[in-house]
Amino acid sequence: MINVLIADDHALVRQGLKRLLEEDPEIHVVAEASDGLEAVREYERVRPDVAVLDIAMPHRDGLETIKRILKIDRDARILVLTMYPEEQYAVRMLKAGALGYITKGNCTAELHRAVRTVRYGKRYLSGQGENAVDLQLMADRSEETPVGSLSNRELQVLCLIARGFKSSKISAELGLSTKTIETYRSRLMQKLCLHSDADICRFAYDNKLVGAAAPATGPGKDAGPGG
Repeated sequence: MINVLIADDHALVRQGLKRLLEEDPEIHVVAEASDGLEAVREYERVRPDVAVLDIAMPHRDGLETIKRILKIDRDARILVLTMYPEEQYAVRMLKAGALGYITKGNCTAELHRAVRTVRYGKRYLSGQGENAVDLQLMADRSEETPVGSLSNRELQVLCLIARGFKSSKISAELGLSTKTIETYRSRLMQKLCLHSDADICRFAYDNKLVGAAAPATGPGKDAGPGG
């Protein structure tokens, strides 16, 4: 039996994922979490075989949650499940310590394969990230793109600004001082040649770093890092 923790901030998504995962009789969802903090607590409580994490969660996004879980268990098997294509986040998530990355548009059978593969400590990628050579090419390309020039923190701040968060709220969300947030904001704007929060929003949406705000309707819902 493969015991799984699901972390996603929408109850309908979690319900759908649980139903889909448990169509495989060898997969059992033992815990659920609605945000990053709860995901870390539940991981420590149940020690699942696989943690399936969304990128977009309140109170620590996917990157932060991965890091916190690995502090608890350096051998944690983590699968990221998101709507965003591999070229935007897969390399960052794998470098942070996730073993797998799969998009929500994939079929149930592939989701099952991903969980099984990660359970046994092997890397799993879907789409263009499936091949290790493709992954390296993607990593090389990411270093040449504007998005690739951002540090993880700068990317987090950018996405939170794009979602309407003010510096004080971002400070609370990431556990950093407001002054530090403003420093990250200045750096990312300089790197991307942006001049206002409106520019940041356009950049984030144009590059598919955040999704349009909408009510959750099923497993395809995702809102972007930090929310």
